[in-house]
This record gives sequence, structure tokens and C-alpha cells, in this order.
Amino acid sequence: MRLLLIEDNARLATLIRDGLQVQGFAVDWCDNLKKVELLQQLVQYDLLLLDLGLPDGNGLSLIYAMRRRKDMTPILIITARGELDDRVAGLDAGADDYLCKPFQLPELVSRCRALLRRPGASLGTILCAGNVLFDSAERTLLVSDYPVDATPREIDLLEHLLRHVGHVVPRSMLENALYSMEDEVTPNALEASVSRLRKRLKIAAANVQIRTIHGIGYALFEPR
Repeated sequence: MRLLLIEDNARLATLIRDGLQVQGFAVDWCDNLKKVELLQQLVQYDLLLLDLGLPDGNGLSLIYAMRRRKDMTPILIITARGELDDRVAGLDAGADDYLCKPFQLPELVSRCRALLRRPGASLGTILCAGNVLFDSAERTLLVSDYPVDATPREIDLLEHLLRHVGHVVPRSMLENALYSMEDEVTPNALEASVSRLRKRLKIAAANVQIRTIHGIGYALFEPR
């Protein structure tokens, strides 16, 4: 999942970004509203984490602008403004959740996943194909009921393929979801990740198949 963190405290932003990346999220960071507008023209984000007190304005203005243009990307406000009136204003503006600073990273991760599991959002809870089962809440992978270890990036790749089982997922969509702008991505990075995932599934005796659709992307198919 690709997240945009909008936070002007560089130290806090680094801690949040690093913590979320360990949990398998791709995270871009910016520290003002002007940069958000530019990034949203380039990337379709699955979730925004938004501070309210930004150098060039109130984060609420971004929420109002997005909702006016029918952009329903989930928004989680993360702010030190914890008064009741502030929370009400944030949610009434169109935010999906509100988390007051200071907070613990596990709670932030849990709230992100909860928002992404909502109907019509990017995550479901349990994904199955053949003898492969993935729990998006626990981030666990089972093949024939046996746990399989995989890297966060491999897990994220598999998740996207499972969500489009039987259909081709364009290469550009996978790269957009798996890598943040700060990642050093080599031309064959995606191919390498797919190759490692294939080997891992083969060793685990998974009966699904990841096919390369040359010039387009990849698709995961269930056994016939």
C-alpha cells in the first residue's frame, strides 16, 4: 500500500515513515500543502496521514479541497490538537479518523489497516487463492495451512496479485504500490521481487501460478 505522510516535524516524520515501512507500507513524505498538490498529480495514494499545523496552512483546507472534488482517499489526521472541538472539526471536514499526538506506532499501524479494510477501500481481511491464504490484518501468509515467511515487499506484491486474481496487474501499478519516491529502484527490481516470490511459493508447494504478461505486467492464477 502506498501512503502519503504530511508532517512538518522531520524527526517525527522519519520515525513514522521508518516504522510504517517495516510493516510493509510504501511511504512518501512531504512537509507542506503545496508539495501535496504536486504529489497527488503523480501518485494515486491509498491513504493520507495528515498533520493539521503545517507551515503554509491548515491541513483542514486540504481535506475540504479533496472532498469537494470527490476524492475519497482515506485521511487519518495525526495532530497535537486534541480538544473535542478540534476532533469534531476534523471529522466534519471529511477526515476518516483522528489520532492525537503523542501516539504509539502500533496504534497508528492498526488504524491505517482498519481504514484500508473499510468497504470500497484498498484492503480486505482474508485473501485466498488455491491453497494460499493471506491475512491482511496480521500480515501472515499460509500455504496449505502452514506459515510461510516472506519479506514485507514480497508480501505486498503477493497481496496486490491476490486482490486481482485472474487478472493482469500492470507493471506501473505494482511499482507505484511497492516503492516510495525515496527508494532506489533498479530497472529490474520488480522482476527480481516476482522471481523471489515465485521461488518462495514453489518451495512451499503453493498451487497458484504467477505469470508474466510481457509488455504489460503480472497475473496470479488459481489452479484449474
